[in-house]
Amino acid sequence: MAISRIGLVVHQGRPVAVQTAETVRKWAADHGIGCTDIDVWKDHKERRSGTDELHHAGDPDLVVTLGGDGTFLRGARIAAKNNAAVLGVDLGKVGFLTEVACRDVEPALEAVHHGGATYEERMTLTMRASRPLEIPHGIESLLRYGHGPALPPPPVRHEMAEGDGWGMALDVTALNDVVVEKLARDHQVALGVYLSGRLLASYSADAVIVATPTGSTAYSFAAGGPILSPNTEAIVFTPVAPHMTFNRTVVAAPDEPIALRVLPHSGQAAVSIDGQLRGVLDPGDWIGVYGSPQRLRLVRLRPTDFYGRLRDRFKLTDAPATALDGEPELFWQPADSPIPPDLKHLRIPQPPGDDR
Repeated sequence: MAISRIGLVVHQGRPVAVQTAETVRKWAADHGIGCTDIDVWKDHKERRSGTDELHHAGDPDLVVTLGGDGTFLRGARIAAKNNAAVLGVDLGKVGFLTEVACRDVEPALEAVHHGGATYEERMTLTMRASRPLEIPHGIESLLRYGHGPALPPPPVRHEMAEGDGWGMALDVTALNDVVVEKLARDHQVALGVYLSGRLLASYSADAVIVATPTGSTAYSFAAGGPILSPNTEAIVFTPVAPHMTFNRTVVAAPDEPIALRVLPHSGQAAVSIDGQLRGVLDPGDWIGVYGSPQRLRLVRLRPTDFYGRLRDRFKLTDAPATALDGEPELFWQPADSPIPPDLKHLRIPQPPGDDR
């Protein structure tokens, strides 16, 4: 695609990110392309919602993020609002979303601008709630101590019908997950969890996570959930430290909504979206989390090696018992001949350096 405008999200705490941002701005200026910094804040100013950031930046068609996966998520919440593509420049430690190193940012921009890139779509989540989400001031200052300004609670999408009993549609796009967690250290949150309208169970837990396949390598994985291929269409429900025998993850279909109702005698619960506190629920409140029709478009300059990245980023090691049995190849296919017709529909990558 020919780039018409760039939105730039920079991790200001990384000098190399700040320096690379100047490279992006110069490239944009040399090509007559507008470039606006987005999701920028100071301690005394409030942050904007994703839709407000998008309009402030002049509706960019490419968002470039300079940082790790956290910085990428900041850009993703904005880009998904108008189907903009996201190019992640990697400075993180365990990144699954970023694509190129800082030194490669100019060739990457050239590839996008001149049609040399491909786009990988990722599933996202959105929400409804029994009422607009709010963050009590005292709770916000406590939970966000040592962090930058919080995002505002997600606004209600007023184009959607209200007063019909189905709650209020919120302007939410989650790439990783929606989390409902306890506020008090000594009081677990009690939730009725419904899948497609049917009660799965009532949970007393530290938190529950509703994640996308993309988010399956984030908080859900840390809580014991499975890793899903990003090519999967599914919703992952994972409880965190539940006070019950059933502590397993449930993988639901992408069109099966998950409702979380705070039980009458539960404590308050915090709602986080992609790691950002966005609201507090009282007993009797509920939220519904479901697959969004919006997809996030990730810029890819080469075929994605998700499983190779999984092995590398999580530093997976082979079982010691296999040491005497021979070392496995990092890439294997049963034959070097062309892929047979009955396997053509499968995702079978070419070996590195193979131009077949």
